[in-house]
Amino acid sequence: MENQLSNQFTVETEQEEDGRWIAEVLEIPGVLVYSDTQPQAIAHVQALALRVIADKLEHDEMVLGLTSLTFTAA
Repeated sequence: MENQLSNQFTVETEQEEDGRWIAEVLEIPGVLVYSDTQPQAIAHVQALALRVIADKLEHDEMVLGLTSLTFTAA
């Protein structure tokens, strides 16, 4: 069955006790990365989200009206 997914995604970041940054796209389960800096974490999680979206589109697992994608900070 195909799932509808918004074209707006929320990126949440947080610094861990060990100094690493974690970033997560809240609307896509499992899209989470660790990086050394906050900007790196944001860039890497956005890239991962795009890969997951592309994979789901290729395998007809979701429907997305691709006119634009927006990432916003949480």
